[in-house]
Amino acid sequence: MTAPEHEVGGGGRGGVTPPEHRTKSRFAYPVSLDVSGKQVVVIGADAVAAGKADALRAAGADVTVIDDRPFRPEDLDGAFLCVASSSDPAEREAIFRDGRERGVLVNVMDDPGRCDFAAPAVVRRGDLTIAIATSGRSPALARKLREELERRFGEEWDEVLDVIGEVRDETNAELPDLGRRIRRWKDALDLDEVERLVSSGRSDEAKKRLRGRLLGAPVR
Repeated sequence: MTAPEHEVGGGGRGGVTPPEHRTKSRFAYPVSLDVSGKQVVVIGADAVAAGKADALRAAGADVTVIDDRPFRPEDLDGAFLCVASSSDPAEREAIFRDGRERGVLVNVMDDPGRCDFAAPAVVRRGDLTIAIATSGRSPALARKLREELERRFGEEWDEVLDVIGEVRDETNAELPDLGRRIRRWKDALDLDEVERLVSSGRSDEAKKRLRGRLLGAPVR
């Protein structure tokens, strides 16, 4: 299994995705969001039970939880982001509307029409984050795929990423041209080999082999 350092463009010629491959989803552009130090509001007992507050705190957010009284518009004053749950359609609409008026990013659980973003199911292995999203159409499928990926990508992948990241830091200065660096990584990175060596306690050997291929392999 090989993989490039990162992909350039969107999949079509010149980085333009062909029309037949473009998604119709509202949530078509995935991002990793920095919420550290930002004010975030979690509304509703179901949102709390689903772990939304805990996940946001783990990401460094300043979280306010409202789960013991009805929502009030001023709850969103100064907020950057809101995740909410409610069985009342009128309350869901109010949360979304008042969030929009205040420039707050809102996700109302199980109500895609009242969401500015879709929260993916996530597998974390240290700094490695694998996100699975269905554009809100099937949270159950996202959870199932997450469970399968958790089995496939064990705790050793934290170290796999460390190996690759350290080699990248060590070799960037010797590969200053970005296009050349991308081609080198595409040829050199054998994930099966890195995973096997890391799993057997041979991380230093994995670094040595990867570094050697990056700096010595011919470039197409």
